[in-house]
Amino acid sequence: QVQLLESGGGLVQSGGSLRLSCAVSGRILVIYNMGWYRQAPGNQRELVGIISGGGTTNYTDSVKDRFTVSTDNAKNTVYLQMNNLKPEDTAVYYCFVRGQRLARPPEDYWGQGTQVTVSS
Repeated sequence: QVQLLESGGGLVQSGGSLRLSCAVSGRILVIYNMGWYRQAPGNQRELVGIISGGGTTNYTDSVKDRFTVSTDNAKNTVYLQMNNLKPEDTAVYYCFVRGQRLARPPEDYWGQGTQVTVSS
């Protein structure tokens, strides 16, 4: 089985910073990309930022120059560094991995979500 365990969410003031972590466990043979989504109440889940197996990153326009997705060398952990946070960033943030296990086709894996609240 594959599990994605998130941590690091909390309450911060506008302009503050926060770093989210996601620990990946399980027998994933290949990881194609990793990243973060978020969902605010009443809204659809949206992609925040991703990083490919080759290290290429991509971000939604609203977080460019403020958020950074990264991984450790073993790809056991994926991070989201969030700077200059705004109230509009308030949401539940979900870790995401697209990977492949032995004798299985590629699959998407999700964390349980961690709450980020930015006060004005």
